[in-house]
Amino acid sequence: MSEPTCKTDTRETLARDAVIPAAEKEYLRELAKKQREYANLPVMAERKRLWYLHNRLAGERPMVVMEEDTFLPDILPKRRCEHPLAALIEGQLGQIIAAHETFDDDKVVPDFFSVNFAITTDFLGQKQKRIFAGQGPGFHIEPAFETLEEGLPLLRPSEYHCDEEAAKTLEKAAQDILGDILPLVRKNAFNHWFFTPTQLVVNLMGMENMYYAMMSEAEDFHRLMRLVVDDLKCCLRWQEEQGLLVLNNGNDYMGSGSFCFSDELPQEDYDGRIRSRDLWGHINSQESIGISPEQFAEFVYPYYEELAAEYGLVYYGCCEPVHAYWDSSLCRLPNLRKISISPWCDEGIMAERLAGSNVIYSRKPSPNFIGIKAEFDEEAFSAYIQKTAAALKGRCRAEFIFRDIYTLSGNPAKTRRAVELTRRIAEEIY
Repeated sequence: MSEPTCKTDTRETLARDAVIPAAEKEYLRELAKKQREYANLPVMAERKRLWYLHNRLAGERPMVVMEEDTFLPDILPKRRCEHPLAALIEGQLGQIIAAHETFDDDKVVPDFFSVNFAITTDFLGQKQKRIFAGQGPGFHIEPAFETLEEGLPLLRPSEYHCDEEAAKTLEKAAQDILGDILPLVRKNAFNHWFFTPTQLVVNLMGMENMYYAMMSEAEDFHRLMRLVVDDLKCCLRWQEEQGLLVLNNGNDYMGSGSFCFSDELPQEDYDGRIRSRDLWGHINSQESIGISPEQFAEFVYPYYEELAAEYGLVYYGCCEPVHAYWDSSLCRLPNLRKISISPWCDEGIMAERLAGSNVIYSRKPSPNFIGIKAEFDEEAFSAYIQKTAAALKGRCRAEFIFRDIYTLSGNPAKTRRAVELTRRIAEEIY
């Protein structure tokens, strides 16, 4: 579950009309009370227990998560708050409540209200340029440069900024309205998706140019990856020094859809000063899908290995088919605890490789069964999930993460049914 981040460029909007109308405040308090009510349900304590066991490889059953960010318009009630700050708070509370009421997956309803540090950067001194295709998720990257001969001289160390004033604006408003109902907790959503070196390279030069550079400018490509990873490590050190890291061993999102409950973190020598190695980290290389295992081992893996070593536990992957790179590279990734098994991954190969290991099989079922048609084909869906269960039975620790569902086509009820069927079938695995 992603959390809204209060960004620098919204500060003036948030500061405008400083007084939130009384009716909107009262509505937000009603939402906060409802979230607290759900957070205090006995089932939430049971889910916490199951998550802690699951993440330490002693789970009693696979966990099931439905990520709702992409289909929020299908489940959220009509917005009632017009004040920009109130609307932000309404959005966060409303998403949590709507998800629980709609499909009641294994997410634990938070007993707090989160406020994120507002961290921004122009990575390696370059502004990201994207042209979006209408209202959909697709976009085109306008590269800052096309060749490394042209681009490397343009790069300079990133300057990272934390707009504390922006975060405090939201924090103060939330405290005044609902602080007596839900405690406020600082979080760091910046680290959920930022530490992805090949994505950052694509943002700089585009995917085709990245592939071409591996072949035609191999030495310079290694120089670029060195710059990227060194900069990311500097970002972690900067966050440590600025006190911007927060422990993510509880009800915290990490990886592409999973949760962090862990009694293995922070490290035994933790003294109150949070370091990256006290945390879960998420890294992926979806952009590597077009290269061979040999190219991955040469141009990508060494830098990811170095980055993974910065964390206490690692979730690797998103939509990329990891089976292609497991034997030659990813099997050696430091601190690996979960790996994403996307719809494009060979389930049989990865079930065999992860059998009896300390790595959780984080299955991402195809979104097509839920997201394409209004009607829900239970028989076809069950057969599909059963295929995964059969491959894993008695071999792997597993979780099911439903993501990238962009519409429910007017039928939200199918999400609940999908969760119910997956839970029932997944119990056969253990």
